[in-house]
Amino acid sequence: MKAYFYDNLPGDQRLPHDSGKEVTVSDLEKVGVLYFRIPDVSGVDALASERGYKNRDEITVSPEKMGAIYETKVRQFFDEHLHEDEEIRYIRDGAGYFDVRNEGDEWIRIKLVKDDLIILPAGIYHRFTTDDTDYIQAMRLFKEEPKWTPLNRTEGLDENPYRQEYVTQFLKA
Repeated sequence: MKAYFYDNLPGDQRLPHDSGKEVTVSDLEKVGVLYFRIPDVSGVDALASERGYKNRDEITVSPEKMGAIYETKVRQFFDEHLHEDEEIRYIRDGAGYFDVRNEGDEWIRIKLVKDDLIILPAGIYHRFTTDDTDYIQAMRLFKEEPKWTPLNRTEGLDENPYRQEYVTQFLKA
């Protein structure tokens, strides 16, 4: 895992966009993002049991696996959004980027590779993209039935109760 401030320069979203300003795991924790390096699935099983994740599935994001919808889906994943549930991803293969907003509404880019696990809290604004290899395989973990309902950032979404709870817990000093 490598985290840093996003450089906000135009260009392919799948490139690093590294500003050179590093972000630590401690900095990520301040905005509610949890990071783990887990070398085998038994470690994921233990974390799932500890945190109450009952269900899981796996997704492969690549042009070969997804065909014609790949570009559309990657653009959709990169639209800034939040979820009303935690988002838990364990990278099985490949690499990708999660971008999350910090307390100053700046983007932090987190590069994840094989054996990285990330937990994004409900209500955090974020987005996702593959890196320039156009390939990632990830296990998705869920507390209840698998669902993935993104709420794209629009005017008024800050009033969402999950967003309000997130702001109160992590962004207000």
